[in-house]
Amino acid sequence: MASTSHPALFPPTAADARTFPVADTATGLPWYLWTSVAALTSAWVGGSWDVAWHRSIGRDSFWTPAHLMVQLCAVLAGIVGVWLVSRATWGRTAKDARLRAASVSLLGLHAPLGVFMAGWGGVAMLTSAPFDNWWHSAYGLDVTIISPPHVLLLLGVRAVSIGILFLILAEMNRAQAGGARNFPKLQTVFLYVGGLIVLGQMFFLQELTWDVFLHGAGAYIGIAIAVPVVLAAMAQTSYFRWTATTLAGLYVVLTIAEILILPLFPAQPKLGPVYYPVTHLVPTKFPILLVLPALALDLFWQRTKRLKSWQIAAVSGVLFVAVLVAFEWPFADFLMTKHAANRFFGTIYFDYGTAPNDEDLRRIFWHPQSGWPLVRGLSIATACAMLSTWFGLVFGRWARTVQR
Repeated sequence: MASTSHPALFPPTAADARTFPVADTATGLPWYLWTSVAALTSAWVGGSWDVAWHRSIGRDSFWTPAHLMVQLCAVLAGIVGVWLVSRATWGRTAKDARLRAASVSLLGLHAPLGVFMAGWGGVAMLTSAPFDNWWHSAYGLDVTIISPPHVLLLLGVRAVSIGILFLILAEMNRAQAGGARNFPKLQTVFLYVGGLIVLGQMFFLQELTWDVFLHGAGAYIGIAIAVPVVLAAMAQTSYFRWTATTLAGLYVVLTIAEILILPLFPAQPKLGPVYYPVTHLVPTKFPILLVLPALALDLFWQRTKRLKSWQIAAVSGVLFVAVLVAFEWPFADFLMTKHAANRFFGTIYFDYGTAPNDEDLRRIFWHPQSGWPLVRGLSIATACAMLSTWFGLVFGRWARTVQR
């Protein structure tokens, strides 16, 4: 897919040269990597479908197809984890020996580091299911995303995502160091998983980043905390010059696909009160224009070989927030107009609980900010983006050495 020339944000060290036996020198990928990627895709599809289900139909049962697709992620990750643990711990073949050499040990069990990370996430996801049922029985059939069982589920998905990312990263680092022919495919799935992680970050923030909130600093503070850390860490580890742009582009494309596909399926509310008539699944809002600040970061990061990490983070934070606000602020104005009222931009869709006086239905901004409150809020967002980028750089610099 891309050149293996890595635009390093830090100079390489001796630790980067440490290698373990390459697990697979074939041109293809191991089945467990494809299964892992399928697990994360299932979580994304199920999560998006579930939010649309809540907004269109209501929380009628745990046993909905959307819930089952989310939990399928935990099941598939569990299958991969059990297989890798069993082969690395008790296997007797030469391939098992190579796998064990590229594994870590925990409580007498051997497996790649990512397996143990994903294992915790899978347990958290499965635990969230009965917790969610109890929560709705005790406190009502709410439609909010940020409830304790949902947060546990999202943290579980995030842990599975990071674990699978590390599983792919270890294979990719070994393949790159050993000149394996399957490196381009590993790099491709690594970038795809990174795009799903950006999507997951924005999924967690979607109640804060609706278009009616985009003339206030709160949305930009949330984005500045959640997104630069992923872009910086992935750019540091992917061996690809346009990593941030690619990840943000995947987020935008997949979100627009959701807007175009979900309303094709009929749906009617089963809960009340119903303030707005719904006849089809209600999709998410139009994506934030992350691809533009991501492109600015990629261009800047390609010219930072002589800068220290804190200098890169400081400039990156300013650049990220400045470009994001410069494009998203006027674009939010456009989303309020009749020109955005179509199937592509998705401003024609409202959930069944949208009251007649709701800002979303009236297409006006919720408590828009200006003057000093806005300057103060965007300054906080910039500081958050700096810290988020710095942490991503440091984490990514360490992750580039991971080979097991």
